[in-house]
Amino acid sequence: MAVTKRAGRKKDAAQAQPQGRPAAGGAGGQPAIRKAAYETSKKKEVGVSDLTLISKISNEAINDNLKKRFENAEIYTYIGHVLVSVNPFRDLGIYTDQILESYQGKNRLEVPPHVFAIAESMYYNMKAYNENQCVIISGESGAGKTEAAKRIMQYIANVSGGSDSSIQQIKEMVLATNPLLESFGNAKTLRNNNSSRFGKYLEIQFNAQGEPVGANINNYLLEKSRVVGQIRDERSFHIFYQFTKAASQEHRTDFGIQQPSTYAYTSKSKCYDVAGIDDVADFKDTLNAMKVIGMTQQEQDQIFRMLAAVLWIGNVSYVEDDAGNAAVHDQSVIDFVAYLLEVESPHVNKALTTRIIETSRGGRRGSVYDSPMNIAQATATRDALAKGIYTNMFDWIVQRVNQSLRARGALAHSIGILDIYGFEIFERNSFEQLCINYVNEKLQQIFIQLTLKTEQEEYEREQIQWTPIKYFDNKVVCELIEEKRPPGVFAALNDACATAHADPAAADQTFVQRLNALSGNPNFAPRQGQFVIKHYAGDVNYAIEGMTDKNKDQLLKDILNLVAESSNQFVHTLFPNEVDQDNKRRPPTAGDKIKASANDLVATLMKCTPSYIRTIKPNENKSPTEYNTANVMHQIKYLGLQENVRIRRAGFAYRQTFEKFVERFYLLSPKCSYAGEYTWTGDARSGVQQILKDTSIPKEEWQMGVTKAFIKTPETLFALETMRDRYWHNMAIRIQRAWRNYLRYRIECATRIQRFWRKKSGGEPFLVLRDEGTKLLAGRKERRRFSLLGYRRYLGDYLGIDNQGGTGELLRRSAGIGSGEKTFFSCRCEVLVSKLGRSSKPEPRFLVLTSKAVYIIKQALVNKQLQISSERTIPLGAIKFVSASNLKDDWFAIGASSPQEPDPLVNCIFKTEFFTQLRNASRGAVQLQIGDTVQYNKKPGKPSTIKAVKDPSVRRDDVYKSGQILTGPGEPPNSVSKQTPKGRPVAAKAITTGKLLKKSEGGKLSQQAAQRKPIPQSRPLPGQTFHQPAPHTQPVSALTNGTVTGHNRNVSTASTASAASGRIPPPPPPPAAVVQPPKDPEYRALYEFVGQTGGELSLDKGEVVVITQKENNGWWLARRPDHSASGWAPAAYLEEVKPPPPPVVAPAGIRPPPPPAPAATRTNGASNGAPAPATRGKPTPPAPPAKRPAGRKPVVGNTPRDSGYSNGGTPDGAASGAATPNGSAGGAGIAGGLAEALRARQKAMHNRDDDEADW
Repeated sequence: MAVTKRAGRKKDAAQAQPQGRPAAGGAGGQPAIRKAAYETSKKKEVGVSDLTLISKISNEAINDNLKKRFENAEIYTYIGHVLVSVNPFRDLGIYTDQILESYQGKNRLEVPPHVFAIAESMYYNMKAYNENQCVIISGESGAGKTEAAKRIMQYIANVSGGSDSSIQQIKEMVLATNPLLESFGNAKTLRNNNSSRFGKYLEIQFNAQGEPVGANINNYLLEKSRVVGQIRDERSFHIFYQFTKAASQEHRTDFGIQQPSTYAYTSKSKCYDVAGIDDVADFKDTLNAMKVIGMTQQEQDQIFRMLAAVLWIGNVSYVEDDAGNAAVHDQSVIDFVAYLLEVESPHVNKALTTRIIETSRGGRRGSVYDSPMNIAQATATRDALAKGIYTNMFDWIVQRVNQSLRARGALAHSIGILDIYGFEIFERNSFEQLCINYVNEKLQQIFIQLTLKTEQEEYEREQIQWTPIKYFDNKVVCELIEEKRPPGVFAALNDACATAHADPAAADQTFVQRLNALSGNPNFAPRQGQFVIKHYAGDVNYAIEGMTDKNKDQLLKDILNLVAESSNQFVHTLFPNEVDQDNKRRPPTAGDKIKASANDLVATLMKCTPSYIRTIKPNENKSPTEYNTANVMHQIKYLGLQENVRIRRAGFAYRQTFEKFVERFYLLSPKCSYAGEYTWTGDARSGVQQILKDTSIPKEEWQMGVTKAFIKTPETLFALETMRDRYWHNMAIRIQRAWRNYLRYRIECATRIQRFWRKKSGGEPFLVLRDEGTKLLAGRKERRRFSLLGYRRYLGDYLGIDNQGGTGELLRRSAGIGSGEKTFFSCRCEVLVSKLGRSSKPEPRFLVLTSKAVYIIKQALVNKQLQISSERTIPLGAIKFVSASNLKDDWFAIGASSPQEPDPLVNCIFKTEFFTQLRNASRGAVQLQIGDTVQYNKKPGKPSTIKAVKDPSVRRDDVYKSGQILTGPGEPPNSVSKQTPKGRPVAAKAITTGKLLKKSEGGKLSQQAAQRKPIPQSRPLPGQTFHQPAPHTQPVSALTNGTVTGHNRNVSTASTASAASGRIPPPPPPPAAVVQPPKDPEYRALYEFVGQTGGELSLDKGEVVVITQKENNGWWLARRPDHSASGWAPAAYLEEVKPPPPPVVAPAGIRPPPPPAPAATRTNGASNGAPAPATRGKPTPPAPPAKRPAGRKPVVGNTPRDSGYSNGGTPDGAASGAATPNGSAGGAGIAGGLAEALRARQKAMHNRDDDEADW
């Protein structure tokens, strides 16, 4: 059963607490309920969207619910994971790209029922669970099966990804198969304007990444009888009407194509046009589909040639000659058919009017002679030729499509779409209806096996408790039709065809006799000239007349010999098998072929995980508003919807083997996984139970079978999938946190390096250039106060002329500045412009100095469009001087001495910087003139001067008026610029403080890394905290040749005096013994202790145990020396057993330690430090500490898991109420000394932070 196994991803993070659960703030308090809000985007549901939720399970209730939803334009309804679709007979606008995207990545509970949800479920399950998928679309003709198949293909093509050109081409070709095969295989019937008259199983093939790499199509049961005749108001296949209405002029000339009313095969039903179908537009889509598939123009022409041949064969008519035999009425039609088939015209005439009769005598070959046919026989032969050509051409088109869709990469999985016409019951049902209904019986059998029978059998096999459901098994109907022993309908047909093959009427009579053997079957009833089969969809009467002839399904050897003589290679492709004149074996009949095809189809579907779409036709009039309750009720019954609802109510939505379940969900259990790795040591069954326990799934929601785990409701499965998605989300957050910390660290390091470099350099080149400009004008020109500031730097290119993009690049391109010119200076300025008949006026410009020239750039609005151009370009070699006044004004003239243009008079606030840059660019060739006036050529060859006047009323900007520059008083010319100010010294933050690198407070590993403690060796106990005893080992660096330097308290006065008096020193000590690894301390029980919980270790008096961990709450973790048991013991009951000291010669000058105190004077552990009473009687054992350890027994070395998922427990980093012991036994030994040394070193490093704050 194809259940949507995906969990929802867009859930509210802040869910309200369930009723009855106490709030986080207190015990039993009022729960925090989120305020209800109206959901404006949610559509009000009509009826129920899932029929498993209806209150009463009956066909009437199902019909009423479907009617309500149909009348409110809701055509889709679920039965669990089965989709029920009611044909709306109108466009509801529910297949747009926006709606398609809304179903992508969603499970079926998150979105309304839709065919896109089924497609999403199949595609996701294929990728997530590596299982082939298929969808079985069933229903009667006109219920919407073809449309559902097209929408599934649309969805898969949109969501399957793949940017490779070949993958996109495969998608286009898969979608192009719809208009192509619909044109050749669909027709207008009384029930449906676009009825599929063939069965199609499209298998889309995917690679391991879920990208389509190929496809394959199998076709079944083409209704070839529709080629030669239709009932009134029906049509033949669409392609005949498309071709005759929209054929090109070339095809009309070459193939004699005319309007459909011209041909007998397309004019019998008097139906040429269909409402809602545009044959001309559809023909263009067909041609485009042929191109997308890859058909060449020659292949297309040959297809149309065969279509024309079929149409003209239908126009062959007969008259009765004098002998009562058939004769061709119009020989010109025979001649044109011969032209199209590229055979001789007399051969066509002979094949359509006579037949070869061969007699045999006693198994020996007899006479062969030509027998003329009557009009009925000739007409049947003519129609057989037309049907044979069209059927073989249709099969060739499917093969040609498969050739183009052949996989272009490694195949991993597939999704199959079965679109086959549904169950049919007409007034007169013949062999075609028998085959169609037989295939639908086989499909119903699959549905029964996979949804009803297999469901119950699996529950019984897995010993699952549930309520059995009674159902009708249609296997007996399938056996009635297809069985050989006892012979079924197909076997009786074959027998009749083999024994009375010469006369169709005699063969039909033999078939009637054979059917009498089936009269005892309860699902079969013979009638006069008919027989009745009780199908799952209802009783159907089949007419016997003509059945045996249709079952033969073979062309006469005369026709096969005719097409074999053709000079057209395409005709030989359609009829590849040569005629064996001596072969007497009976070829397979149509019944044999359809039975083999149906069994192959069933075998293919059984290898996939199926999904189901049950389509319903609401009325026979194709009305978008009519809902025929009686017709729909009939479909509800034969589709078995009521049984499906009942089985879904009593069954389980999801089942999976233990191994696959654990493989899918082991991440959700901290006991089954660690850092993404599977760590569970038990079997798969116990692993499943542990996962369900850790995820808090209620017991009534799941059952454990023999080999599988069963989940009752899909909501529970979605919850598991949501937890799994949350796990990966949490892991991604941790990786992102670590990466952001790294980026933050890197940025801080770069910032500190840059800060250091700026302190050292401080923009030194700009400052040097500034000092150079100050010297250039020193004592010659008054200065502005701004130029005296210490932070003033000569940056040069203020407009960004050399930058890529922006205004600077626009100015460079508009002014024609070459790409090889380096910009020394650019700034805004004003240029004095002379107006005819008026006084001169300053206008804004851009001043640019490059390595080759000085550019004065102008921008102006011309016809409401901005135009930028170079108004004046002065090469550096043409500049003779630059003239400026000795006041603080910003005006200066560029003396170019041009014979055509005056010298520009410029006002620029960064004049000193311009002078400096110009001098450097010209390498000192330009003369700087400073005086009382500004000298320049007002006109070419006519020198002029402008006087600068000091005016105190001018406060800021200079004013040009009447040939004078008015400026305010400035600073003295000999003023000295201030020194560059230094930034305020700021102590740099340490890397690990100040939130520069955020310490991860999530898992135990990050806490241990931050605290630099050893990995804990056991689980924490409730109410305990970390305790690290201070080690008592002496640093090795404190010893020098057996003496202690800097510490004299351990050296006796006598030793010191004797050493000072010159006494002979003792001999050196022997070499130090090899240091043995420290052993766990051993303790002896002073009293008998009986443990009261499972985590406490019982002791006998005098028993020696090993202490692996000490806690400051009066309880120590002890184990027996043989590792047979471990647990907590009261510290007051234990006495340390010290090993005898090794015989070591004491170094000179060191006083040996005092002997240990008697046992009677020892302290009773580390509880209170009070000495025990020194009595000689039997000691009374002290009471154990009041707070006992937890009932669970601690396991040494088992650290808490960091699973990345918390389900109702404490979050990462939060206190769990149980301290984790640090694992050190008193801190003694090498490990303790190393840890203390590391702490001392770390403390010393922190003390140096103030001295090295910058680093």
